[in-house]
Amino acid sequence: MDSSYPVNASHKSLLEEVNQASGETIQNCYQCQKCAAGCPVNFAMDILPNQVFRHIQYGHRDKVLSSKTIWLCASCHACSTRCPNSIDIAKVMDTLRSISNRSGLAAGEKDISLFHRFFLKLIRFTGRTWEPGFGLYKLQTGGLPGMMGWAMKLFFKGKIPIFPTFKGGKDLKRIFKESEREGVL
Repeated sequence: MDSSYPVNASHKSLLEEVNQASGETIQNCYQCQKCAAGCPVNFAMDILPNQVFRHIQYGHRDKVLSSKTIWLCASCHACSTRCPNSIDIAKVMDTLRSISNRSGLAAGEKDISLFHRFFLKLIRFTGRTWEPGFGLYKLQTGGLPGMMGWAMKLFFKGKIPIFPTFKGGKDLKRIFKESEREGVL
C-alpha cells in the first residue's frame, strides 16, 4: 500500500462498506455499460449506474452518496438482469440509499429522498400504501394543490379510502426491526 495515503482504520472505504452491506462485489464491474443502456430512467440521472460503480471504486464517497442517481433508481432490476457479472445493481443502489440516509449528506434529489423515507414510514404504519397518506408527503413538498382535483374525484368515486387497512402485523414489525438492527433503515 502506498504510504502517502494515510488510512484511518476506524473508517471503511465506501467500496468495503457497499460490498459488505450489499453482499455484492463492486470490483467485478468492468464498465461494459449494459446496466446504463438498459436503465429506463437513465435520461434523468446525473451519473449513470456504471459510473456510480467506478466512483465507488475510486473512493468518491460524497459524489456517490449525494448523487441523484441512487434516488432515481426505480429498482426495476433491468440493470441487474443485464449484468454479465451477475452483480445485483439494484441491490447496490438500495444499499447506497441506506448509506446516504445515515451519512448526513444532502441527497441529490431532496423530494425523492423524502418520498423514500415517507414511503417506508407509511408501510411501517399501515403495512401497505394508503393514498391519503401521500397527501402529507405532497404537503411537505408543496405539491398538494396540484393533486387535489383528481384526488377528490377518486375519493367521491370510492377509489380512495378514508381510513387505512392494516396488513403485516408481527411479520412486518419483525422485518423492520431486523432491518434497523442490520443498519438498512
